Amino acid sequence: MMELGRIIEAILFSSPKPVKLKALSKKLDGYTDDDIKQALRELTEEYRNSDRSIEIIPVSGGYQMRTRMEYREWVKRFVKERSAGLTRPMLEALSLVAYKQPITKREIDTFRGVDSARVIKQLIEKKLIEIAGRTEDVGKPIAFRTTDTFLEVYGLKGIEDLPTLKEIKELEK
Repeated sequence: MMELGRIIEAILFSSPKPVKLKALSKKLDGYTDDDIKQALRELTEEYRNSDRSIEIIPVSGGYQMRTRMEYREWVKRFVKERSAGLTRPMLEALSLVAYKQPITKREIDTFRGVDSARVIKQLIEKKLIEIAGRTEDVGKPIAFRTTDTFLEVYGLKGIEDLPTLKEIKELEK
C-alpha cells in the first residue's frame, strides 16, 4: 500500500487540477477502488499530521495538493496567484448562479436589474458556469449552473460548501 500512496502522491504533485478517484481507478491498473481510497486516506492523513507546508485536500470532486493557508502570504511573494479576473457584475451573476442554480438569464436579470447577457457569456468563457439544460417555463429558457472549474477556483468540495448567509454575516463583523 505504501508504493500506491507514493504513486498517488506523485500524480497529485504533478497535476495542475484536482484528480478524481474515477481517473485514478481507470489509470492505476492492478489496484482496486478500495485500495486507492485507502491510500488516499492514508496520504491525506500523513500530510495533515506532518509539519509540511502543503496539504492534500478534497476539492471539486477530486484531490489536490495545495499550500497550507498559513504559508499563503509567503507564496504570493513569489508566485502570481491565478486570478479569476472577475468584475463586480460578473461576481454578482456568479453568486446568483451559485446559490440559485439552476437559474435562467431572466431570473439573473431580475435580481440584478440589468441585462446580464454579456456577463453570462464571460462567465461561460471562463468556464465558471455552464448550460444546465432548459426549464419547463414558457418558452423553455436555458438554465445555468456552476462548473467543476468554479469549485476548483474557490476551493470547494461541492456546492454545498458555499458559505451560508449566517456565515457571511459573521465574517462582516
